[in-house]
Amino acid sequence: MSLHRRTRRAVVELVGTLVGSCLVAAALVIIWVARQSAHRDLYVSELGARGEPTAHWFQSALLLIVIGGSLIAYAGRGIRSRFPVLRAWTPAVSLWIGCGFFFVASQVTCTEGCPLPVGDTFTWQDLIHTIVAVLAFASACWAMLQTSFARGHRALARLSLTAGLAVALIAGTGGIFSLARFEAEFGSRLELAATTIALGWLVIFAAVVARRLATGASVASPSDDRAAVVPAALEPV
Repeated sequence: MSLHRRTRRAVVELVGTLVGSCLVAAALVIIWVARQSAHRDLYVSELGARGEPTAHWFQSALLLIVIGGSLIAYAGRGIRSRFPVLRAWTPAVSLWIGCGFFFVASQVTCTEGCPLPVGDTFTWQDLIHTIVAVLAFASACWAMLQTSFARGHRALARLSLTAGLAVALIAGTGGIFSLARFEAEFGSRLELAATTIALGWLVIFAAVVARRLATGASVASPSDDRAAVVPAALEPV
C-alpha cells in the first residue's frame, strides 16, 4: 500500500474515531439528562419503556452508541489480546457484537415499568429486551477483558482491566438486586454507574486510538505468538 493511501486511510479512521467518541459521549449525556428528568430512580432500560416521556431519548442514545461504538471499533480493530482464549476474535468484534445487541434493545424496548419477564408479568418483548441488554453489557466487559491483555497498549490495558472488573461487579450486583426485587432504587443507581463506566471506557479507548492515528503510530498490537498468562495491565514497566 502506498504512503498516500495509508495516510488517507489513517485520516479517515481518525475522523471516524473522533466522531464516534463524540456520539458515545453525547449518548451518555442524554442518558444522564433523561434519568434526572424522571425525578425518580429508574433502571436505564426503564427510560425507554412504553409510555415513558424519555422513550425517544433512550432510543436515540442507544442508536448513538451503536453508530459511535462501531466507528471506534473499526479504527481499533488492530488491537488484539495475546492470551490464547481471548484472541479468538479481537476486542473490536466484541464491540460490534455489543453494538448489535444495543441496536436490538433500541428497537425492542421493555413494556411499562420494565417488569421481570417471569410469571404473570412475562412478555416476549420484555424477555427479548432483557436478554439483549445483558448480552450487550457482557460483550462490552469481554472487550475490556480482551484489551487488558493487549500488547503495546499498557496504559489502556490497565484501565481496561479496572473498568471491566468494575462494570462486571457493579452491573452484576444491580442485576441481582433487580432479580431479587430488593433495593430497586439502589440497584438502578448501580446500573447507571456501570453504564457510565462502560461508555467512559469506550471514549477513552477511542482517545487512545485517535492519538496513535494522529501521531502516525501503529494502533495494531505487535504480533507475538507466545502464550501469555498475565494481563498486559499487570506487566512490569
